[in-house]
Amino acid sequence: MKKKILLRGALGFPLGIAIGYLISIFVSLVWAKGYYVPCEPQLITMMGNEIRAVIFQAALCGILGAGFAGGSVIWEAEEWSLVKQTGIYFLLMSVIMMPVAYFTYWMEHSLGGFLSYFGVFAFIFGIIWVIEFLIGRQTVKKMNAFLYQSKDGKNG
Repeated sequence: MKKKILLRGALGFPLGIAIGYLISIFVSLVWAKGYYVPCEPQLITMMGNEIRAVIFQAALCGILGAGFAGGSVIWEAEEWSLVKQTGIYFLLMSVIMMPVAYFTYWMEHSLGGFLSYFGVFAFIFGIIWVIEFLIGRQTVKKMNAFLYQSKDGKNG
C-alpha cells in the first residue's frame, strides 16, 4: 500500500504542476485582458519577485497533485464503506488543498475568504463524486448484465 501511495504521488506531482499551469493560462485568458498572469500579485509581493512566486506555486501545485494522486488509494480500501472512503478522502484533500490555496493567495486571507473557497471546493468535490458514482453504478450494471447472460449460457 505504501509503495502504491508513493508511486501515485510521484506521478501526481508533475501532473499537479501541469494542471496548475493550465489553470493559470485559463485564468489569464478569462480575466487578464490579454496578459499572462502566472500567479496572484500578492504572492509575487510576498515572495519578492515573480520567478520565486512561480516556483513556489509550482511546488505547491506539485504537492497538491501528489496528495490527490496518492490519496486515491483510499478508494481501493474494500473493507471500508463508501461513506467512510468519501469522508476520509474529502478530509485528506481538504487538509492538503486549503493550506495550498491560502499560501498561493487563491483565497482571500479572511474567514469569509476561507469559507467561500472551502464551499467552492466542497461543491466541486460533490459534483465530481456524483459523476464518478453514476459512472461506477453504470459499470456495475453492465457487469451484472454480462454475468447474468453468462449464467444463462447466452455468452459462452
